[in-house]
Amino acid sequence: MSKVAILGIGLIGGSLALCIKERTDWVVSGYDTSEESLALATSAGMIDRGYTHLAEAIADADILVLAVPVNAAKELLNQVAMLPLKEGCIITDVGSTKGEIVAHARELKGLPATFIGGHPMAGSHHSGVQASHSLLFENAYYVLTPLPNTPLADVERLSRLLTIATRAKLVMMDPRYHDEVVGAISHLPHIIASGLVNQISRYNEQNEWYYRLAAGGFRDLTRIAAAHPIMWRDILLSNREAILPLMDDWIAEMSNARKAILDADADQIESFFTRAKISREGLPERVQGVLQSSYECYVDVPDSPGMIAGVAQLLADEKINLQNIGVMENREDRAGVLRLVFGDSDQQQRARDVLKRKKFRVFDLD
Repeated sequence: MSKVAILGIGLIGGSLALCIKERTDWVVSGYDTSEESLALATSAGMIDRGYTHLAEAIADADILVLAVPVNAAKELLNQVAMLPLKEGCIITDVGSTKGEIVAHARELKGLPATFIGGHPMAGSHHSGVQASHSLLFENAYYVLTPLPNTPLADVERLSRLLTIATRAKLVMMDPRYHDEVVGAISHLPHIIASGLVNQISRYNEQNEWYYRLAAGGFRDLTRIAAAHPIMWRDILLSNREAILPLMDDWIAEMSNARKAILDADADQIESFFTRAKISREGLPERVQGVLQSSYECYVDVPDSPGMIAGVAQLLADEKINLQNIGVMENREDRAGVLRLVFGDSDQQQRARDVLKRKKFRVFDLD
């Protein structure tokens, strides 16, 4: 019987293990330094058995998945290379940068396995094994980065398992090209969002109205700035070669916009926003990408006792899972009084429909 070893039982590792357990007949072992995570994964049926010793976890495994952050993946790969592996073993990872880990695997002496870089472009606002679920990767892109000399049979074997288990859309891509694309659509936006929040935070130290008036639009624009600092430190250091030119291009873009405003060049300012509007409207609708989706809506409700509880009860009666609810005391553009957060697009759409039927004014995020 085929066996896969998931090395790192967090959100991604746990979800991948659960996918494989639910949709294939593969044996799934789990490795983690946290006995608590392994116990949770075992009791939830994500893995057949958990190990805190790496050698025991990978024994007789056909496929190893390094489900740890990008920086830790290299060290874990070093440890794996010193242990006996099953003949024909395939190793893959789930990191969001590929060039560095692929190059490391290629240069690692004594690695008796085929390494194929991987990046499932899906995630969640929650973390840890307890947030794992088997639909995390469904319809998302899952990039594999085999090299020209990677055995085709190994690529096909790994692809077959991932396609059946995750129901994701598999894409083959050169590692360097992957890092350039993901750097532009994920890494650079995280830098911009964090920079904007830091800038407004400095202003707010002198005048608290900056935060008090930072309503829905600002929160939505900067949502990704709440990401894990250490994880993003490692991602940026791992992808410096791609990110630095992207930052140069962004600075040039802002310099051009600044010059148009300085010169009071109405045509250039209008062109700046027109190009952005056309490009934004051309983006695919509701397709899972590398940035985590936010399933939210805003609702205007009268300022009267029991209204918030009434909205929550209305959704509960329809068995709609409301993950979070926030009271918006300020308004900006379309932001209403209540901010409702859901786990997926289906729950979000059902909530919209129910609330509109009850004559609530619902504002959707575009």
